[in-house]
Amino acid sequence: MKNIRFIRFFIIGMCFIFLFPLSFCPITKASNNLTRMNGVWVASVYNLDYPTSPTKDVKTLKKEANEILDNVKSMGFNAVFLQVRPCADSLYKSKIFPWSTYLTGTNGVAPNNNFDPLEYWVMEAHKRGLELHAWINPYRITKNGDKDFEALSDKSPAKKYPEYVVKYTDGNYYFDPAYPKVRELVIDGILEIVENYDVDGIHMDDYFYPGTEFDDSVSYKKYGSDYANIGDFRRHNVDLLIEALHKKLSAKNVTFGISPFGIWANKKNNSLGSNTTGSESYYKQYADTRKWVKKGWIDYIAPQVYWNIGYEVADYETLVKWWSNVVDGTDVLLYIGIPDYRCETSKTESIWYGGSEIIKQLSMNKRIKNIAGEIHYRYSSFKNYDELKNTVVAFYKQDDIKVFIDGKEVAFDQPPIIENGRTLVPLRAIFEELGADVIYNDANQTILAQKGDNTITLAIGSNVMSRGSKRLKLDVVAKVINGRTLVPLRAVSEAFDKDVSWNGNTKTVVIK
Repeated sequence: MKNIRFIRFFIIGMCFIFLFPLSFCPITKASNNLTRMNGVWVASVYNLDYPTSPTKDVKTLKKEANEILDNVKSMGFNAVFLQVRPCADSLYKSKIFPWSTYLTGTNGVAPNNNFDPLEYWVMEAHKRGLELHAWINPYRITKNGDKDFEALSDKSPAKKYPEYVVKYTDGNYYFDPAYPKVRELVIDGILEIVENYDVDGIHMDDYFYPGTEFDDSVSYKKYGSDYANIGDFRRHNVDLLIEALHKKLSAKNVTFGISPFGIWANKKNNSLGSNTTGSESYYKQYADTRKWVKKGWIDYIAPQVYWNIGYEVADYETLVKWWSNVVDGTDVLLYIGIPDYRCETSKTESIWYGGSEIIKQLSMNKRIKNIAGEIHYRYSSFKNYDELKNTVVAFYKQDDIKVFIDGKEVAFDQPPIIENGRTLVPLRAIFEELGADVIYNDANQTILAQKGDNTITLAIGSNVMSRGSKRLKLDVVAKVINGRTLVPLRAVSEAFDKDVSWNGNTKTVVIK
């Protein structure tokens, strides 16, 4: 995907002043069906989203699943990332991992009537036209330390293979990633899912090594002789898992993606890192996610960029542009993890209050190349906070209109609108995508665009557009909305000899 090159020029005898800043190029890749990812995480750990409390009751489990899926669909999302293995357990029938405590209240105890939640979620999601991705945590065993560990079923791999388990300084238990048997457990557990359920993908978040104080001295002594640096040893262990999963899942044509902590590494510690100063997943979780992208071991990456625009330690814009550069030139899609949860308990003076910061981030994502969508954390943030829900839903509903030029989707910082049956779009983005130079004269609100020998002019509020010496009547006039000048899409495209077609069912404009 080539970058847009902005050209500024002067025309003798005319003095034009740029009123608006130039918009950046839209996303450079999207999924095969040209649909942006608009996903939401549904967490089972701590009963954050599903189920709202442990239960074996099938009616309740189905009712809550239906409510979530109905709401997700009505809010305009197109994918659900359901946490099916929060802690070496399962929300599905497994021969490897016991039923989750978060599901029924007792580790290893199934729902009534042998009900299978994952099977139901997949079926109901697909009925609604939603994707269902199975979200797992590969190494975590507990969230409440000894209490959780003691309550594990005897069939739990953690109880069967205690030699592969490490208690971390936070009091919780984790599998040691260095052991081949641990990789086998994780891989076999994932293959069990994809071979028995019609999931749309396998998804992991940022839980790899829990931190730098992990006591893996035994496994390091056994397997780490080639590594003078224990950090390199740990990253190698996680690399082995990711590469093996890539090979297994690619062979089955199953999508595989990772959602890491938003900072890979800070530039001060790693020349390839971002201009940030926060915690680093490369050195803390030992997750070399940049390498996985460059190697093509994953189909998408969804960094959790959970900070606001302008935050000094980890600026949102700095990070999403860094990740855009990471995926550039690869076949790996970039989705951004959005921190909707921050809005739930925010006070009126908070930057997160009301969801306006979320909208700024979503708008920014549309302007930065390579960003192919978002995943929102998490479902209950929308359920519990109507103002956030209404704000985000309104943004996505405005964003229903899609424009493709020569097969590539155009992203706008101001969503297109329909007026009198005609589509209006931001002027700079559309003219630059059409290959035209554009100048805006603030004094008389006149727009001039030129491509080769072809020149058009139009003015805000005027129903006449000139193409050379010809005057053409417009069905709808150019206008300013939210500080952006919008122009009639069909008229300006046809003026530059483009064919324009409109699909009313999908609200899609195709320009060739």
